[in-house]
Amino acid sequence: MDDEYAKLIRRMNPPRVVVDHNASGDATVIQVDSVNKHGILLEVVQVLTDLNLVITKAYISSDGGWFMDVFHVVDRDGKKIRDTEVTENIKRRIEKSASFAPSLRGSVGVMPSEEHTSIELTGTDRPGLLSEVCAVLTNLHCNIVNGEIWTHNARAAAVLHVTDDSTGSAIKDPERLAKIKEMLFNILKGDDDMKTAKTTLSPPGVTSRERRLHQIMFADRDYQRFENSSIGQADDQSLRPHVTIMDCDERDYTIVTMRSKDRPKLLFDIVCTLTDMQYVVFHGMVKTGRKEAYQLNPFHMVIIQGILYSACRWAPYWLGS
Repeated sequence: MDDEYAKLIRRMNPPRVVVDHNASGDATVIQVDSVNKHGILLEVVQVLTDLNLVITKAYISSDGGWFMDVFHVVDRDGKKIRDTEVTENIKRRIEKSASFAPSLRGSVGVMPSEEHTSIELTGTDRPGLLSEVCAVLTNLHCNIVNGEIWTHNARAAAVLHVTDDSTGSAIKDPERLAKIKEMLFNILKGDDDMKTAKTTLSPPGVTSRERRLHQIMFADRDYQRFENSSIGQADDQSLRPHVTIMDCDERDYTIVTMRSKDRPKLLFDIVCTLTDMQYVVFHGMVKTGRKEAYQLNPFHMVIIQGILYSACRWAPYWLGS
């Protein structure tokens, strides 16, 4: 009943997206107004990230049941978004995402498809691991359409989309899928990783790989393995993220301030982490200057510094697009 009521409220108050090219001299300004729901900030940030837009500033407000955010965005060349078709695509995708789409935390963006089979891998990182995984899939007559692998704190996680080498479509034979899973697991577990290595064959679908990798790494608790991390004394301490936390008991939220070296998709990575931890961003401000990102986010609950720190340092590597 509550879910149906929420849908009714969203239908009565459809999201509104305004794209303004004149409000800022060096960026396109995108304003999003919508009924608030859990995960909506992540959905909007993911749309902008998927469109290869760079967020230079953001003002976040989701108090009182209403979501109103303002994003200053540029393209990969640092220029305003002048293409009318791109502008309309931004509006269309954000409005669709903010309307009736379920939270990304629950669905992980998996939708039925006949195009490929999604394989998820988790295990201890080591030299040559990716080469061995690719060799196994090649021997099993699987073609890697695209994929992404992340390594962090001596752990590796990957999401691969593969097809049958002979048909070019998703692999459906249960026996063959079981064999693929078994052989990949043998590669991942090595000599001492029987308990933590995982191989999952998801139903054929279109998966947001980066979103799923965040969830895999979070479930793997990679942020708890600092003692195994390759981050050593040679690291430049000045380049490490700096996180401060201040409680505001009288207002029932916590202020988290983060400074770090900026990089593509940093805001997306941080919002993914906070959403997976089920924290709610009431208000926030994001600014980037030169190569440093500055974020001031009041949250309803205390943020664990180690997890936020991990979000700033994850290093994704692309196999395809």
